[in-house]
Amino acid sequence: MWKTARDSVCLICRSAATTSTSTSARASLEPWAGQRTFSTRREQRPSRMVLSDRVARPPPVRGPGEGNKKPRNKPDGPWAGMNRRVANIDPRKAPKPKPVEEDDRRDKRDKKTKGQKALKMQRALATISYGQRTSIKERMQEMQSFDQFDLLPVVKEAIAQEALKGMTEIKPTPVQRLAIPALLGQPMGKKPRRPKSDNGREEFLLAAETGSGKTLAYLVPAVNALKKGDADDELVASYNERLAAEKEHRGGAPVSEWIEKFEPHPNTARPRVVVLVPTAELVDQVTSVAKKLAHYTKFKVRPLSASINPLRNQRNLYSPIGVDMIVSTPHLLATIAKSDPNVLSRVSHLVIDEADSLLDRSFSGDTTSIVDRAMPSLKQLILCSATIPRRLDTYMEEQFPYINRITTPNLHAIPRRVQLGVIDVSKDPYRNNKMLACADAIWSIGKEAAKHEGPRDEIDVKRIMVFVNERETTQQVADYLVSKGIDAIALHRDTEEHRKSEMLASFTSNEPMKISKPAEDVAAAAAEGGKAGGAVSSSPTRRHLPNTKVIVATDLASRGIDTLAVRFVVLYDVPHTTIDFIHRLGRAGRMNRRGRGIVLVGKDDRRDVVAEVKESMFMGQALV
Repeated sequence: MWKTARDSVCLICRSAATTSTSTSARASLEPWAGQRTFSTRREQRPSRMVLSDRVARPPPVRGPGEGNKKPRNKPDGPWAGMNRRVANIDPRKAPKPKPVEEDDRRDKRDKKTKGQKALKMQRALATISYGQRTSIKERMQEMQSFDQFDLLPVVKEAIAQEALKGMTEIKPTPVQRLAIPALLGQPMGKKPRRPKSDNGREEFLLAAETGSGKTLAYLVPAVNALKKGDADDELVASYNERLAAEKEHRGGAPVSEWIEKFEPHPNTARPRVVVLVPTAELVDQVTSVAKKLAHYTKFKVRPLSASINPLRNQRNLYSPIGVDMIVSTPHLLATIAKSDPNVLSRVSHLVIDEADSLLDRSFSGDTTSIVDRAMPSLKQLILCSATIPRRLDTYMEEQFPYINRITTPNLHAIPRRVQLGVIDVSKDPYRNNKMLACADAIWSIGKEAAKHEGPRDEIDVKRIMVFVNERETTQQVADYLVSKGIDAIALHRDTEEHRKSEMLASFTSNEPMKISKPAEDVAAAAAEGGKAGGAVSSSPTRRHLPNTKVIVATDLASRGIDTLAVRFVVLYDVPHTTIDFIHRLGRAGRMNRRGRGIVLVGKDDRRDVVAEVKESMFMGQALV
C-alpha cells in the first residue's frame, strides 16, 4: 500500500521529501544539534546587527581526513557591514571622562604658558648668562684706543689712515676691544685664558652683534702675524735677495715684463691666511677691507669666488709674485685643494666667517675638509658669527673643547636704535594682500623723505631692503614693486651680474646717494594720490617714486653684507627663527646708526612671536 501511495506522487515531490529527510538526519548527528532550535520567535533568530555574514553561523563540517585543522578565515564581502542598527563600539573600552580638577589644572597650565615668552617655542640660540655679560663689560673698559694694542706701528698706521679713513673719532668697537688683544696674546683683565689644544693650536670664537666691526677684529691680528712672519721666514728673505739682484741685473726693466720667467715666490699658491665666507658678495666685501690694510702694510691679498672669471681665479692663486691672504668661498677652495693638496700646506691662520652658516649642513662638508687639510700647519683657528645657534654650540664642544669664546654683552640682541613697526595685512585696506602692503610701506617712506627735502635741485635716495622666505617670491615681489613705480630688483642667483653688482655697490657705500630732482616733485605727487595704498593702485605710467631704491632678497643678503647706507628693512615674510630676525634686522642701524624695521603680519603668521621680538627690542634684551 505504501508503495502504491508513493508511486502516485510526482517525481519532484518525492525528491524534495528525500532531501529534507537526509538533512534532518545529518543534523541529528551534529554535536550542536541539541543547541539549535528553528523557532519562529523573534528573539531566537540570528541578529541582523552583525559585522559579517559569518557571525552566528555554525562551524563548517569537516571531512574525515581534516582532523583539528582550523577553518580557513574567509574575508568579509563588500556588503558585510550593511544593515547595522547600532554602532560597533565596545562599552568596556569607552574613554573614561576626565575629572573636573584635571581640566582646571590644564587650563591653569595653558594660561601660564601664554604668559611665558613665545620665542621659547622657536629657541635656537645658545644663552649667555647675565653674569657673563656683566664681566665682559668690565673687561671692555680697559681698552679705549688702538694704541693700547700690541700691534706693529705700520699696522696701526694702516688702521688710522685707510681702514677707518673719514671717521672723526677712531676708537675700537666692543668686539675689537675684546678680540684683538686675545688674538694677539696680549694679557687683559683677570679672566684666565683656556689652555691650548694638544698640538699648540689656538682656537677662538668671535661672537658679536651685526655691524659691530668683526671683520676688522680678525683681520688686524692676522695681518700683524703676517708681517712678523715675513721677518722670520728664511725662504721669503732669500727669495727677496735673489729678486733684488735680478732687478739690478736687468737694469731697471719693469718687473711685470720678466717676473713670469723668474723663479716662483715661496708663497705662490701657498697662502698663509685663509678667510672663508659663504657668498661671493662677502668675498668682495672682505677683500676690499683687507686691501685697505694691504696698501700700507704691503702684503698680497686675492679673492676666489664663482663670480670671478676662472682664469682670473687661477692667476690670483698661482701668481708668480706669491699670495699672502686668500678670501674664498668653501666650495671653490675645497675643489682646488682636491687637485692641489699643497695649497693649504702653509696656512697658519684660518678664519671661518659666518660660522653658523659655514658649519651648517649646506657648507659643512667643504668647510671641514679645508680645516682638516690645514690642521698640520695651523696656529690659529677663528670662528666668527653674529649668532651662536645651539647646534654650533654643541659642535664646538665636541670638536674644539679648548676654544676661547669671545662674546660681546649685546650678543643676540637687536640694538634699541632700530625701531620695529608692525603692519596687520589682514585688515583694510590690504585684505591679506602683502604685496600691496609692501608697496604702501615703501611709498610711505618715500613720501616722508620728500616732505623734508628743501628747494635744492638734488634729493637724497633712501635705500630699502625687503626680505622674503622663499627664493621664488623675490622676483614676484620685485616685479610688483616695479609695476607700482618703485625702483626694485630681485637679488638671487639668476639676477644679471652687472645689475646685482650695481645695486650692492650702492647699498654698501657709505656715501649719500643723490639724484637730480625730477620735473614732478615727489611730495606733490604724493599729495595728489593721498594715501599710498590708493597711489599704488593707480597707473604706473603716471606715478613714480624716484627717491627710493629697493632690493628684494632672501637670507642670502642678510649675512655679513655691510649695508651701511640702509636705514629701512621690510620683512615681507615673518622669519622662521630668531636667528633670521637678528640677521635681517641687522642690515639696518649698523655702526651706531639709527634704523627702522617693518614686519608684515598676515593671518597665518605668528603674531605672538612678533610681539615678543618687538618687546625684547624695546627693552634691549637678547632674543632666545
